[in-house]
Amino acid sequence: QVQLVESGGGLVQAGGSLNLSCAASGSIFGINDMGWYRQAPGKQRELVASITRGGRTNYVDFVKGRFTISRDNAKNTVTLQMSSLKPEDTAVYYCNANIRPLFDLLWSIYWGQGTQVTVSS
Repeated sequence: QVQLVESGGGLVQAGGSLNLSCAASGSIFGINDMGWYRQAPGKQRELVASITRGGRTNYVDFVKGRFTISRDNAKNTVTLQMSSLKPEDTAVYYCNANIRPLFDLLWSIYWGQGTQVTVSS
């Protein structure tokens, strides 16, 4: 069974840095786009950054210049390096990936369980 497991969340002061990691496990044929989303209390889940298998990245405006997304295709992992964190970055961060399981012909979107990031002022 395919799973995404995130790690690296926590509490940090404003201006600080955190790195989030996400690993895909299970019987996997391939992984296309991977990304990070976040959901703050009372708000909808929103895209933060995404990366294609070839390494092309996309960032939403409010994280450009502060966050960096990267991936390791050999290890089926995606990382989000966050710096210059602001209190408004506080949210649950979710890993997301478009995966085709080994014994399946279909590509599906998988989500991690989420990791809490709290930025204090």
